Amino acid sequence: MMIKPMTCSIVPLVYNPSIADCTVVIPTYNERENIELLLTRILEYPRFRVLVVDDNSPDGTGRHVAALAQQEPRLALLSRPGKRGLGTAYVEGFRCALATGAQFIFEMDADFSHDPCYLPQLLAAAETRYDLVLGSRYVRGGGTTDWGLLRQCISRGGNLYAGMILGLPIADSTGGFRCYRRAVLETINLNAVCSNGYSFQIEMAYRTCRAGFRIGEIPIIFPDRRVGKSKMSRRIVIEALINVWRLRLGLM
Repeated sequence: MMIKPMTCSIVPLVYNPSIADCTVVIPTYNERENIELLLTRILEYPRFRVLVVDDNSPDGTGRHVAALAQQEPRLALLSRPGKRGLGTAYVEGFRCALATGAQFIFEMDADFSHDPCYLPQLLAAAETRYDLVLGSRYVRGGGTTDWGLLRQCISRGGNLYAGMILGLPIADSTGGFRCYRRAVLETINLNAVCSNGYSFQIEMAYRTCRAGFRIGEIPIIFPDRRVGKSKMSRRIVIEALINVWRLRLGLM
């Protein structure tokens, strides 16, 4: 299996609906300690394949995934030359997933904050009822563990802020554990998506809602990352605060 960088056309996946019609897009930067076990857990489900989008991780995450992909036809790597942000990683991953025929496209983190056990539940909700399904920390049955008070306040406050300004009828617009039906990503103009930090999740939910698609939430328990370092920063929080208003005013 050839592993080459950047463009969708080189991702080594061949769509076969009898084998796998679900693609999980996982952006990575220094996640070598987590990635192999996470991939093993996801690929226990026969309908699922995984596209890792790695930003040239100094710890060798991309090289490790490339080696694993030599033995696993449902695993592929999109290797980028440097750290270019969460939003662009997902957009490039979405394009590749669409180009290789995926019918359901998932987002999830690489740090085990998102438990692969929820993937079948997200898929079932997308197959039967919703166009975008969110793994939600803030609906009945959902929650967080191992979080300090400050982090809880930032997360809950961010969701309330986005919901009030944008009129989003969802409880957890900032979460990154999701399943999109193919039609959603084909309809949304991915070239117009501007957010590159965690506000990417808010923007995608808003664009999905504005396009008239059905959005639903299923409860998940969200623990702190298993190992490694969080990518959250002050710059990412500020971007989210600004971009919510840019969306509201039609500037994005």
